[in-house]
Amino acid sequence: MECTLTFESDPSLDAVSVGLVIARDIRWPGPADTHIAARAAEIGALGESAIGPGRKAAVRGMLRHGTYRPAGRAKPSSEYLLAAACEGGFPSVNYFVDATNIVSLATGYPISIVDLDKSGPEFLVRRGLEGETYIFNAGGQAIDLKDLLCVCRISEGAFIPTANPVRDSMATKIFPGARNLAAFIYCPAGPEGRDLEAACAELAGCLGEAAGTVEWSMAGPSGA
Repeated sequence: MECTLTFESDPSLDAVSVGLVIARDIRWPGPADTHIAARAAEIGALGESAIGPGRKAAVRGMLRHGTYRPAGRAKPSSEYLLAAACEGGFPSVNYFVDATNIVSLATGYPISIVDLDKSGPEFLVRRGLEGETYIFNAGGQAIDLKDLLCVCRISEGAFIPTANPVRDSMATKIFPGARNLAAFIYCPAGPEGRDLEAACAELAGCLGEAAGTVEWSMAGPSGA
């Protein structure tokens, strides 16, 4: 099944690019990666300077739109990861999530990961609409998606949000037994977007250690 990633026609998305990494026939459990914890500790030891104010501001600027303000609990997931690494508590979930998180930590770009068999192969990038929400954890907590940058999947003939740079939907999260996955790397335009290609290649390499095939591409509003 071929995956597609398109952008809604919206001037607010002109400053956004998204890297798409697809891994198929993934193997559970994935190989243990002792380098992830060590690399997280090295990055965490650098503190906030690990990413730099320019990257942090650019990523937040990518999310800032309408009523949405990327601060506090609404800040990008990459900032949560950096804070955890600085405190010596970088999370370990499973090989695929951990590999995604370490690339996010190293680049400062938020990354989503979804179960491709739950989401389907067609995705649309748009801003969340008034009243849109989804459950993001097992406790049943919901996130308000209004004006937030979202990746959407098709459900009952319409595109609905399933991932974003802050928290992903429980509906398509990956759990042991998943066979195929898609990861979305959210990247700002301009100089701070210079590492997107490298981030895609690095994540593809990590996921490829426990997958039959991996492919990646980059997309923007122009289709480039």
